[in-house]
Amino acid sequence: MRRAGFHRQHARQGVGSGFKAMVVKLSVAALVLLICTVSLFYSSTGTSNAPSSYRSEIRLAELWNNADSGGWKPSSAPRTHWPPPPTESNGYLRVRCNGGLNQQRSAISNAVLAARIMNATLVLPELDANSFWHDDSGFHGIYDVEHFIKTLRYDVKIVESIPENQKNGKKKKIKALQMRPPRDAPISWYTTDALKKMKEHGAIYLTPFSHRLAEEIDNPEYQRLRCRVNYHALRFKPHIMKLSQSIVDKLRAQGPYMSIHLRFEMDMLSFAGCFDIFTPEEQKILKKYREENFAPKRLVYNERRAIGKCPLTPEEVGLILRALGFDNSTRIYLAAGELFGGERFMNPFRSLFPRLENHSSVENSEELVQNTRGLAGSAVDYMVCLLSDIFMPTYDGPSNFANNLLGHRLYYGFRTTIRPDRKALAPIFIDRENGRTAGFEEAIKKVMLTTNFGEPHKRVSPESFYTNSWPECFCQTAAKNPADRCPPNDILNILDNGLQKEATEQTNSTIS
Repeated sequence: MRRAGFHRQHARQGVGSGFKAMVVKLSVAALVLLICTVSLFYSSTGTSNAPSSYRSEIRLAELWNNADSGGWKPSSAPRTHWPPPPTESNGYLRVRCNGGLNQQRSAISNAVLAARIMNATLVLPELDANSFWHDDSGFHGIYDVEHFIKTLRYDVKIVESIPENQKNGKKKKIKALQMRPPRDAPISWYTTDALKKMKEHGAIYLTPFSHRLAEEIDNPEYQRLRCRVNYHALRFKPHIMKLSQSIVDKLRAQGPYMSIHLRFEMDMLSFAGCFDIFTPEEQKILKKYREENFAPKRLVYNERRAIGKCPLTPEEVGLILRALGFDNSTRIYLAAGELFGGERFMNPFRSLFPRLENHSSVENSEELVQNTRGLAGSAVDYMVCLLSDIFMPTYDGPSNFANNLLGHRLYYGFRTTIRPDRKALAPIFIDRENGRTAGFEEAIKKVMLTTNFGEPHKRVSPESFYTNSWPECFCQTAAKNPADRCPPNDILNILDNGLQKEATEQTNSTIS
């Protein structure tokens, strides 16, 4: 401890040196401040051009418009040299895409990329006769095959079936070797193991083919090919597109509309292990479904809910929307299967938002009944949600429908999405159930302020490439980084010339 007498004794002689020391300290402080300011400037203008997700308030009127693009626009055309598929391929690639509509959609995109990687001819992908939808309509029943093949003509050769081989005057069908790819297999597996067998047998058959190619690939051109498949080549059959547009037109006739994927269904509730809010009889049904379809796992409802692993209830969805400022005049299209628990869960939601629609209530014609069975019904819901002004998934964890739609809406012009943070919202809803309702709506708003509403944002695991293809499948007209610049407008002519050149060289080689 400093003594007072000692301080007074030396005060006078310390004035000069103290002043100098103060000047030195102030100079150092100023230098540090300058360095921090410069660093902050460069960090804010450097690596990422994506708009910040931070906002001070949520303006309801702005949500009905597309999100801020930050100057980005969708573009999946090649930016570097992209040679056409070779005339002579290494063999034929068959795949069987399992799962529902959107899991199959991702698998088709992966199959095209795998064929490109292997210089293989792709046989039109097979769609699993889905065990849930009981639908065996196949690729021809859901997608426009001619459009699919034509759109990808610069990327891969596609045939509808493996042709017969002509050998010694006899026709012989090539038998594809069946293989099971590793989950999330790296490119190297396709260029070694799979390619070796393809060259030996002339064709390989990969089954099952869901999540069988790594999503994170350090090759932007390969990622852009996935986007060309998913957002350009995969177009639903004309009757599905026509019916979807009819529903959208009828909804829009009364103003903008919101779509919600209400994932409060038996399979998802069983998967999540969220049983306790149901009756004992309903719990038995859920537990039985879980035992039959999922691996054993210790699941405690309160623990699962606290970490955001339970799907939002319909009432919770309604309360979030009310907190954001939506009123009972909001028109909502529901994309959902059969809700588990029935009307007792829907009634609180309907009391908040009575203008609820689904494809049957909007369009109840015979054409709808005929064309919305199985996968086609999911396709109609997909298109109506894609074209909606706002889309809200209530459970985007393992939901392929929600995740693919989020990615498609981002690519479709940064269309507004509302993605609730279930983990951050859980304690607010739990407090409300326990009678602590003070500041309820303000607490929800505070959580939602940090939500991404459809703007470009960095992809962070476990977010899928199919949920967020930024920045690979986007470009900027006035980009500072050359890699982000948009390709020339005549890119199709460039690719067409490449195809013609390849064909001419092959013809000349044959003549020689």
